[in-house]
Amino acid sequence: MAEPHVNGKRVLLTGGSGFLGVQVRERLEAAGAAEVFVPRRSEYELTEAEAVARAYGDGRPDTVIHLAAEVGGIGANRDNPGRFFYANMAMGLHMIEEARKRGVEKFVQVGTVCSYPKHTPVPFREEELWNGYPEETNAPYGVAKKALLVMLQGYRAQYGLNGVYLMPVNLYGPGDNFDLASSHVIPALLRKCEEARLTGAGQVDCWGTGAASREFLYVDDCAEAIVAATERLDGPEPVNVGAASEITIRELTELIARLVGFDGRLAWDPSKPDGQPRRSLDTSRASELFGFTASTSLEDGLRRTIDWYRHQGPGRAAAAGSATVA
Repeated sequence: MAEPHVNGKRVLLTGGSGFLGVQVRERLEAAGAAEVFVPRRSEYELTEAEAVARAYGDGRPDTVIHLAAEVGGIGANRDNPGRFFYANMAMGLHMIEEARKRGVEKFVQVGTVCSYPKHTPVPFREEELWNGYPEETNAPYGVAKKALLVMLQGYRAQYGLNGVYLMPVNLYGPGDNFDLASSHVIPALLRKCEEARLTGAGQVDCWGTGAASREFLYVDDCAEAIVAATERLDGPEPVNVGAASEITIRELTELIARLVGFDGRLAWDPSKPDGQPRRSLDTSRASELFGFTASTSLEDGLRRTIDWYRHQGPGRAAAAGSATVA
């Protein structure tokens, strides 16, 4: 019988107050975790080795799930390439090394689809991860995250650290970041379309050409996958986590406009970057290794996200999201 890594265990969950982390924490507690310790940034600056050591000392974890990240959409990645590389590399480096020192039973690293090469054949298979350089605007973030995969594989081989690595596709859902300066595509489009509807504006400005495609995973489904992997995944190879679907940004924008009730013009600005041309994952490895298959359709997930956004009100929704990016 496999060793339990949640029931009765002390879990250190970085990013546990964030958009995804809140959902993961709820599922860990429902699965019987003895304690879920969430280090807050105000007390533990995880880019610093001393703060990471304190977090481990205070949390005394059996299992670690490292979600914390500095991340944003195309604009934020373009404006912060150095910061995004440093922060994500430093956090992961210190978190993994401290896990080794303390003999943690299991370390779950959440990576990113941004690590894939710019022109990866669709659907993305994990075997393609090293066959090229990532899309330029998010390469510093993607490379930093991918380096942590190599670190975990090295630590497994040399020290026996049981580290696993997940690569989620783009997430969305209630509690997302709706700050237009740093948000990803779904919350940005949803907010723009809803504000245009409320003000009676006749046009919404959209980045790029709309021709790029993406895959989107509802946040609750991703949280389910992370807890399932914490319990059942054991091995050095990375694993995609996604919804096994694909939609162009133009089609997505038209869908969001329809769902929020905006019937004005969608104006595309080709001077702005599209980002990676296509993104869609092969998710068969996740299904085979820990039994995960996404259950929320894009339209259902968008309806729930719109309902949450409207219930919060635009001001509170933007503030809530911007506080939970990392």
